Order: sequence, then C-alpha cells, then structure tokens
Amino acid sequence: MPAPTPESTPRSHKPARRWPWLLALVVLIALGAGIWWHTGRQAPPGGAPGMRRGPFGAQGATAVTAASARVQTVPVWLTALGTVTPHTLASVMPRVAGLLQSVEFHQGQQVRAGQLLATIDPRPFRIAVEQAQATREQTAAQLAGARSDLQRYETLLAQDAISAQQVADQRATVAQLKAQLDANGAALDNARLQLSWTRITAPVSGIAGLRQVDPGNMVTTSGAVGVSSSSSGSSSSASTTGGSGGGATPIVTIAQVQPIEISFALPQAEVGELLRQLAAGRHAQVQAWDASDSRLLTQGELLAADNQISTATGTLAFRARFANKRLHLLPNQFVNVRVLERSIADALVVPSTAVAVGADGPYVYVIGAGGSVAVRQVRTGAVWDGLTQVLSGLKPGERVVTAGLDHLRNGAKVRVVQAASAPAAGASAPRGGASTPGAQARRAAARQARGASAPALGNAAAARR
Repeated sequence: MPAPTPESTPRSHKPARRWPWLLALVVLIALGAGIWWHTGRQAPPGGAPGMRRGPFGAQGATAVTAASARVQTVPVWLTALGTVTPHTLASVMPRVAGLLQSVEFHQGQQVRAGQLLATIDPRPFRIAVEQAQATREQTAAQLAGARSDLQRYETLLAQDAISAQQVADQRATVAQLKAQLDANGAALDNARLQLSWTRITAPVSGIAGLRQVDPGNMVTTSGAVGVSSSSSGSSSSASTTGGSGGGATPIVTIAQVQPIEISFALPQAEVGELLRQLAAGRHAQVQAWDASDSRLLTQGELLAADNQISTATGTLAFRARFANKRLHLLPNQFVNVRVLERSIADALVVPSTAVAVGADGPYVYVIGAGGSVAVRQVRTGAVWDGLTQVLSGLKPGERVVTAGLDHLRNGAKVRVVQAASAPAAGASAPRGGASTPGAQARRAAARQARGASAPALGNAAAARR
C-alpha cells in the first residue's frame, strides 16, 4: 500500500485543537469585563448617596433644576368648549313681490342699520299709491257735499220746512262717508308702505354675508322665484342658525358681531359660584382662546345662564359677551373658554413639574442644607399656568426640585443647574409640540447626565475591544 501524501492528509486537524482555547479565552474576558463593570458602578463605602459613579470614581451629584415655594394670588379658571354666536343674526327677506332691480351692498362688508341693500321695481307700487290717493280724494269730495247738505237741512228743519227724518238720513250719510274716507286713508297708507318696502334696508348693523339673489330675478316674500336655498351655502347656514326657515332664500344675511357672544356649558357641580355672582349683579371675567388653546383671542364677561340643567349631559348652558373690536371671533367658530370662578389670595405655589405622585399621594423633593434632598408629602389644590397650589407640607421659601426627579431618592446629593429660559409670564404653551419649562429642564439634566457618563462608557468599550 502506498504511503499517504501530504495532499491526502486532512487539514482540519490542527484548527480543531485551537477552538477550546479560544472559547475559554472569550469566556474569561467576558467574565472579567462583567466583574469590572459591576464593581465600577458600586459606590465606595464612604461615598455619599446620590453620587454618580463610573468605573474610575465619582462623577458628582445629580444635576437638577430647582425653584422656591412662593406666595401669590392664584386664579381658579373653569374651562369649556364654546361656540361663537352673533349678537343678532338677521335674514333679509323681500316684503313685497316684484323684479329685483339692483343690489346696493358688497359681500362681506360692514353695513349700518337702515342702509340700502337692494331695490325692487317700484313702478307698480307708485301706481297703487296714486290710485289709493285718487279714491280718498273722491270720498273726501263726497263727504264735503254731504256735510253742506246736512247744514242746509238743519236750517230748514229749524224753520219747520223739512221733516226731521230727512235730516237724520243726511246725518247718517255724512257719517258713512266719513268712515269711508278713513278707510281710503288707510288704503293710501298701506300703498305707501308697500312702496317703501321696494327699498330693502338693513334691519341691524353688522357684516353682510354672500349675495344670494342677483338683480333681474323675480322675488317674493318667500325669496327668489326659481332659486333653491339648497344651492346656497349661506342661506342653508342661516336656516341652521335660526335665520330663515322653510327653505326661503334671503337677499342676504347680516350678522351683528360687535358685540358678539359665546355659548358654552359647564358641569352642574361647578356652576354654584358663578350663579351666585350673577344673582348679585357681578359678571365673571371670561377669556376666549383659539382651538389649540395656545393664543388668547379676546376677553369679555359672563352675560347670563340658562334656566334649567340639561338632563342629557348634566350641564348648565352659559353665554358670555365680547366686544370683539378686532373681529377675532366669527359666528359658528369653536373656541376654548376660560371662566374666572374666583381668586385665591396668599396661596403657596410651586411649579407643577416639582409635584410627583406616589403610592402615598403627591410629594416633592425639598433641597436641604448641604445639597441633599428629602421627600416631603404635600397636599395640593388649584393648578394654574404651570403652578400648583400647596395646601400643606411646605413652607414659603423652601426650595424644591423641578426637573430630574426620576434620578433621586431620599437623602441624595444634588447640584442645581440653570434651567432653560421659560416663556413670558401668563403665556400658555401650545399643546402637542411646544415644550414646557419643566420639559426643557429635564432634557438639560438628561444631557448633562449623559455627558458625565460618556467617559466611562468609552473606557468600557475600549476594554471590550
């Protein structure tokens, strides 16, 4: 049998003997790295609680932001969703039938009460006035003749030259003609009134809507002949708001928006104080905010409350009035309403970000001497503009942690850092996008914490390599 050549010898023999050593080496390295990482995170026996520590020593106290508890007046606002309604909404309808001759207003313009809006062909109505006037004059002439005859008959009766019955009949004729003259005068007034209605004027001051009927159309007291109100957006909206009903098409709708009103509803449990104020003749302050609840549109006052609570929702309807000088409010607009129920004087407040809720209720971290924090249970009250009222558990002037609470425990050491700049007082941050001062401070503390632990993570990665 020939001897095996080097080419026929299996080559997988030597590498197979190296695998156990390589596996053992990897296990030892992983075990050493785990022990090193675990011991590096342990605080030294004499270390202060709350000290951040890497594998090569302490990195310092936890970075937080803080604020002092202070005393101030806190307003209590009730919030609701409101709908803007015009102070007066008028659907201008023709009062006589005829040919629409002209339209004298511009769509969307401000109009005054009594301003000419449109004209209907007045010629048929002028003729009717002339006819009524001629009839009245005819009756007046007949009455004058009858009175002259009566005067002559009475003279003859005094001379006993005529019968008393003939004088009585003449007196009845005079009375009949006088009544007929009065009826003719009323008919003349009615004809003149019909003629005046050919000039369509604004019943109230406000903003004119879109034109619904063009000149040249025949109009009646029910609107334009052959014009459907369903094809008109403004007329349909007017009918839903109570302007015109039965499918009638108005010449135009006029909305009085200065002043303007907002209707809203509040739960029955919250309306007691507002009702007492209204009964005493006081009108609570009301604010209208935009749909995102981030921009104050205008301020007004509470006007009135409904006379019954809705059984379907358990709420009471209210109405507030606003001057609306800058026309920030338009009819049917949805707004967020805030009603000032009362103001709490000398209230102790802290930033709302300082209050956390645990198993035992709300608590805060109070910064004591030496930079250590202590957990303090508190009882909270009203919340307003990023501030929370503290009813008990805190004293004025005590400093509390406002950001970085997640990294603390009782007795931990902290280092107060400057918080990010907050928006102006009284401004409300928009929902769903804009950050609050507490959120900015928390991000700043998190960035500082990540920066402090970066060297330790880098050394750990180098050791693994």
